[in-house]
Amino acid sequence: MPPARGADSPFPRGSSISRGSDGAMEISLRQANGVHIVDVRGRLVIGASSDQLHQALTKLAESGARKIVLNLNDVAQIDSSGISAVVRHSISLGREGGVLRLVCGPGRVRDALTVTRLVEAIPTFETEAAALTGLA
Repeated sequence: MPPARGADSPFPRGSSISRGSDGAMEISLRQANGVHIVDVRGRLVIGASSDQLHQALTKLAESGARKIVLNLNDVAQIDSSGISAVVRHSISLGREGGVLRLVCGPGRVRDALTVTRLVEAIPTFETEAAALTGLA
């Protein structure tokens, strides 16, 4: 069954809200049982891509989203700027009583999250189904 779009969502289901001017990254949003899922594809690095992620997550939080799953499975590369954007929003959501969970399977991005110990600070799962468990 496709994810349901809640009346409180500022984005249409499956909407693509940003794409880097160089085509390096794409962000799409959807909702499942009141949980906002942010799918990121491409490179999440310093510059436009980390700024776009920051803007997308800020817009979600401002709309009242308090349960967000950030799917990084299609991210080919992440640097300190991308990691910083994730950390800032995790802290911000936590202060508002919300939660950010990450989906990131094995690979280079997961290795970067492990080395920086982000997987210890932000709940990180290998599958979307696991990340959604207990959130709805």
